[in-house]
Formats: sequence, C-alpha cells, structure tokens
Amino acid sequence: MTRLSLFLLSSIPLALAVTNSTTSLDYDVLQYVDPLIGSTNGGNVFAGASLPYGMAKAVADTDSPSRQGGFTLDGSHITGFSSLHDSGTGGSPSLGNFPLFPYVKCRNDDVNGCDYPKTTRKTGYKADSVKAIPGYFGLTMNSGIKVDMTVAHHTSLIRFQFPTDSESSPLILLDLTDLSDSRQDNGTISVEASTGRMTGHARFLPSFGSGSFVPYFCVDYQSNSAVRDNGIFVDSRASTDVKDLTISRSINGYPLPGGAFVRFDPASDITVQARVGLSFISSERACSNAEAEIPDFDFEGTRSKATEMWRNKLAPIRVSRKGVNSSVLTNFYSGIYRTMINPQDYTGENPLWNSDEPYFDSFYCLWDSFRSQLPFLTIFDPASLTRMIRSLIDTQKHLGWLPDCRMSLCKGFTQGGSNADVVLADAYIKGISHGIDWEAGYAAVQKDAEVEPYAWSNEGRGGLNSWKSLNYIPVQDFDYIGFGTMTRSISRTLEYSYNDFTISEIARDMNKTADAEKYERSSGFWRNLFRTDQTSFFNGNDTGFKGFFQPKYLNGTWGFQDPLTCSNVDTSQRSCSLQNNGAETFESSIWEYQFFVPHDMAAVVALLGGPAEFVRRLDYLHDQGITYIGNEPAFLTVFQYHYAGRPAKSASRVHYYIPEYFGPTPGGLPGNDDSGAMGSFVAMSMMGLFPNPGQSVYLITPPFFEVVRIKSPLTGRTATVRAVNFDPTYQNIYIQSATLNGKPYTKNWVDHSFFTEGKELVLVLGRNETRWGTHEEDLPPSLSTRGGASSTSLRQRMVDLDTPALEMRTFGEYGHARRSHRSSPFAHRHHAVGKEFTHF
Repeated sequence: MTRLSLFLLSSIPLALAVTNSTTSLDYDVLQYVDPLIGSTNGGNVFAGASLPYGMAKAVADTDSPSRQGGFTLDGSHITGFSSLHDSGTGGSPSLGNFPLFPYVKCRNDDVNGCDYPKTTRKTGYKADSVKAIPGYFGLTMNSGIKVDMTVAHHTSLIRFQFPTDSESSPLILLDLTDLSDSRQDNGTISVEASTGRMTGHARFLPSFGSGSFVPYFCVDYQSNSAVRDNGIFVDSRASTDVKDLTISRSINGYPLPGGAFVRFDPASDITVQARVGLSFISSERACSNAEAEIPDFDFEGTRSKATEMWRNKLAPIRVSRKGVNSSVLTNFYSGIYRTMINPQDYTGENPLWNSDEPYFDSFYCLWDSFRSQLPFLTIFDPASLTRMIRSLIDTQKHLGWLPDCRMSLCKGFTQGGSNADVVLADAYIKGISHGIDWEAGYAAVQKDAEVEPYAWSNEGRGGLNSWKSLNYIPVQDFDYIGFGTMTRSISRTLEYSYNDFTISEIARDMNKTADAEKYERSSGFWRNLFRTDQTSFFNGNDTGFKGFFQPKYLNGTWGFQDPLTCSNVDTSQRSCSLQNNGAETFESSIWEYQFFVPHDMAAVVALLGGPAEFVRRLDYLHDQGITYIGNEPAFLTVFQYHYAGRPAKSASRVHYYIPEYFGPTPGGLPGNDDSGAMGSFVAMSMMGLFPNPGQSVYLITPPFFEVVRIKSPLTGRTATVRAVNFDPTYQNIYIQSATLNGKPYTKNWVDHSFFTEGKELVLVLGRNETRWGTHEEDLPPSLSTRGGASSTSLRQRMVDLDTPALEMRTFGEYGHARRSHRSSPFAHRHHAVGKEFTHF
C-alpha cells in the first residue's frame, strides 16, 4: 500500500519538504493551518474568518453547486460577502444571509447602472489572490476590489479597498437573500440617510431541518470618502429617495431581489469598512453587539485578537516536526482547526426560551459528530464540550427532547438513533462534569429510550412499541404513536441498541442498577435481525460469506435487502437517505452495518465466525471498495481489527486512507467535512489514538509523528505518545512492543485516564507485524466479555485527582460585554453512492 503520497514526495523540494529537525515542540502552530482544505471537490467547508465556535463567519459566497459553506475555490463566481455560515454540510446550502456586494462605480454614474440581483451581479475573482488563515479571509475580485474579512464573536468587519488607478464612486449593496434563496415573506431593511447604517431582518428556512428562523443585522460603514447617497432597491431598480423596504417572497418560487445600498463620494484610493453586527434577537441587539465588539473599526487589531484566540485554542496539542513533511503537519493541524468551526456558540442569542445555560447551534449532525469530533473535544477542549453538553440538556428541558441534529434555531432531521445519548454518555464516563446537571442529563437520555415523540423525524426514536414488544424495528412497522419515514429498520435497530448501551453506562455509574441491567439487555436486540443463512453476491458472484443482518416484518418473517445496497459499489440508484422510499439502512450498506455493534465487538467477532473470518470479512469490506471513507460509518471499521487481535492491520488501513483520501489541498477531502467530523478523523488517526465513542476506549496505532503531546486543559497534565524507530516514510508502522509509564504494555487500547493523568506511551516500531496486542487479554472491552477498566473506576480516578477546577469560557471572552440523491430536501450531506474519487 502507498504509505506517503507520491505527490508529496515529488512536488516539494527536499530542502523544503522537511521542517526543522529539532525535537523542540515550541513553534507557532498556525503556520500549519489551512482553512482552504475542502473548499473544492465537495468538502463544503467554511473557508472564511471565524473565532472558535463563533457565530460571525465572514467569507465570499459563490454560485458553485458546492457552496454549502459559502466559498469554493473552483472557478465559480462571487455573489456577495456574508457573515453567517455553517461548515461541511450537504443538502441545501446553509445560511449566507444578507450578503454585501461592492461596485467600483455604477454605469453612467447612475445608481440604476449597477446590477442588483445576484444572478446578474456575480463576478469572478483572482484565484491566486485568495488567502485564508484562522480569523482572516481575503481575495481580489476581477473588478480590482480587494476584500479582507475578520471577525469578533457576533460581528464581522469587511474591508473593501477600491482600485487606485481611476476615480471611484463606490456603491455597496446589501441583499435580503441567502445561499439557498429560502427567504420567506416580509424581509425588511432600513437605511439611515446621513450615515448609511442598515438595519433589518428576514425569515429563512434551515438547510436540513423543520421550521424557520429570523436573523437580524446592523451594518455600519467607515470610509475615507463621505457618504454620497443611499437608498433601497427592488429587483433590478434602485432609488435614492426611498429609505425603507418590506418585501414579500414573490409568487414564482424565487425570492424577489431586494435590499439597500450606500454610495460614496467620487475619489481615488477609497477604502470602505463595513461592520456587520449579527443577532437572532433584534436589530438593536445586532447593533449593540457590533459596537461592543469592534467599537473603532480596528481591522488589524480585530484580526490580531482572532488570530491569538486560535493560537491559544490550538495550544494543548503539539507534535514533533522531526523528519516530517510540512504538508503532513498541515493535514493534522487543519483537521483539528475544523473541529472548532461548528457547532456554534449562540449563548445569549436564543430567542426561543429564557435560560442562563449556554446555547449551541449548528450540530450537523450528532449522527456524524458523535463518532470522533465530540470525543476529540473531550480531550482537547473539555471546557467548550461541557458547555455543549449543558446546551443539549437545556434544549431537552425546554423543547422536550434531546436533538439529534440542530441548526439555525430549528430542529434538524433524525438520521438514525437518538445519538445525543452517545454524546452525553461519552462525556459522562470521561469525567466531564463542571456545571452539568447529570440527573437531568440521565432523565433526558432515558426519555429517548422510553417515550416516542409525535414527530420522530426530528427528535427521539420511532417504533418504540415494536422495540419493546418485538425487540427490533420491523420493516413496514405499524406505528401510530409517532411519525417519520418508515425506513431504516436495520440501522435504527442497531443504533437504538448502541444508544441503550450508552444509557446503561450512565445508569450503572449512578447506581441505577435496575436501569443499567434493563438497557444492557436491550442493547443486545441487534442480534434479532441477524440471519445466519443470508448470502451476499457481488457482480453476480457469491462473496463466500454467509450471515448478514436482514429486515424482519412484524410477524417475525424475514424480508430482504441486498447486503450491498447503499454501499459504495451499489449501482442500483436506490434511495439511501431520508426519502420515504429509502432503504432499511441509512447512508450505508448491510455490509458495513454488520460491524456497527461498538459495545460488543467480541460478540460480533464470534457471530461472524471467529477472529480469522472476521478479519477476512473486514478486509473484503475495505479491499473491494464497499465502504466509503468519506462517510462516517466507515470511521470505526478502519480500526476494528483491534477486536480480532490484529491491531497491525488497523495501522496498515489508516496509513493507507491518510493521505490517499485526506490531503492538505483544496480538494483534499473525500466527502463533506460534516462540521469537522472528517477533520477529527484525521486528527485522532494521526495521533494514533482513535476513540470508540461512548466508551472509555482509544485504539492504539502508530502516530504519524515521532512525539505527540496533549496537555489536558482539565487537569493540566501532559500525555505523551512517543514512537521509537519512527520512520517519516511510514514503512515502520507496526508496533513491536510498548511501555506505559515505563512498564511493559501489551493492551492494544488505553482508556481516557491516559489523557487526564498525563501518562506516557512509548511504542517501538518496525516493518513487520508482531504478536503485540494480539492476545485475548490485550483486546478492548466488550459487553459480553466485560474486560478492561470500567467507566466507574475512571470517574472515581477523576474525583480522586488533585486537579484545578475546569476553567469555563463564557461568551464574554469572545469580545461581548452525506450521501444524497440530487437536491431532495431530505438529502443528507454526503456524496452520491458510487461517486468516483479524485485521490490525493
């Protein structure tokens, strides 16, 4: 297999390919963060200026089909510069509300000489002018206007520098639109005649959920040229006499263009700064946010603060640069960076209920992020993760249910199980506790297991009557209690089983013994859909494997779904997302879902014929291209060889997928980043410690660096992974032996105390697979074997540690006082099944 991309080896001069050979870990990490990774090839990342979890996100918007994150580096055209965005999503483009657009001058010096609709005003940009670093984004338009953007938490500052080679009379417009053209009725805007201040709001639709939302704006201008005039526009016509506008959606399905503009006196060398305050409460709040956060229009000062905040956020993790190609470092640190774009901290900006608790939005979606993104933040940024957990629990308190997906103050669509259960359990067993009401948290996850909501397409679980009586979700279920798409019976059964296991982990630690035993029993319901005699054919040939999950009817008889349906090699064009004719597995195949029993992999290994047969079957999944690494269900399958005593094969797989499918280029992601899910897969894989989420288990593979150090913000202690015989060409990727805190260590996993207690793991590497980590006693714990450390003992160790209190960040510190089928509204956020890849 390819261990290091030939592109990396051949395209960078040797003198530049290797960074500082010193073993010092003291360096500026921001030099290795590239926000443009994933800005083409369907990565859909947000490439612009943001703070960690910031609400204001400023970037240029384009007309690309992949504009979900706003900007795309693919030769498309700029339609505006807006300040609300999400990152890495799919389906409909998200946010991009109230874009600004600049003109050097209007034709014939007439305000009607400028084009106002975005379909006609869009223009190109100079690709070599694009620059993106944490907290900053800039480019030059084909018109010669240089545009720079930076942000505070609720405010963006956009600087327009107009060409100096001729006299300008710049006009800047604000359009009451968004990326998806989803504006509803009664968008409003007002412009002050003397200053050009613009205030207003409009109602829009979320990109992957139900309901609507109303954002507010307040835009102030500062320029070295005086305001000449201003007014409003409707469609393609403008007026300097009218200062206020309320506009309907129109009747033809496309929102009628409308907004306001401000024009400046003719001069040369004009610079205009637009300060965009944002709020979900009111325009007055938007103005006060802007005035408090960027009172003096100090662009460089604001940019410097944003950059320093990112530098501090990235401080906990350092890796050795010795012998390592700089592009490998960029791949790693950029992945970490993307884990902190979404979700977004909207604390103080939630109009739906009054609460003193934090409020986070833009969870796209927990089905994606529970696997590695949020577990990564448990290690890397527990203070922010704690606030997210509190937000989820508070959302359940006020809306009745934990969200499985949430965006733009709206309920998102539930894709599988109630995966907030896994998120809460993962945090709970890893000792995250500061300010969290865990009794309320337990009540919330238990409600998911016991009470069916009316609309389980948006929250909770459906089919609970069948779940409790039949102990599986039937295909063509009879469900009159709640409503959703009557599909995904297999994947829902598997996900509900795992959700129940994670609930049992919380219950057992809380001494709720009866609950723990109950949910442990129901966590085994996945077995009820396993058909021992089911075969699978690939291109008309028997794969040779027998025994797969299959759908089952209410009466207990078997249905049928081809095990390869919804896989990466499926050419049937079967619906595999949330369509009402979708398959019985969500966004992946039975071939892949047969491995989704994260809590009892020992039982799966036995069920599939023992370790050797399990490995052979897992090899087939990867070698035949059945799995798709650009979708989250593939993540854990890369490492599940550990459970069959073959950790070396996990190491081989991860060193193939990175960098073959994940590289530090604009097209370097194999699928949508899914709000940092792909970024966290890269980060944790390259660290050499990949989580089994909802459990205190990290699967050990050789890191991509000689030394990895992670300082726990929770305890202040530093965990270290050190690779002896490290080889930067990645031939030595097999563990020969290991020590933990100086003592021989043969287990192929560690628990979360590795990070909180600051342990040292030393891995001796070589080119050949050995017996390390292969014995039964070395395998990660499974429910049926009950091996390994319990979550209870870990939490007790956390209590016993003499550690400083977790320092909580408030929004005051931020400057305030999938696979889809075409463009269906139910389309998820991934590439279409069978999409061909451009490998890095």
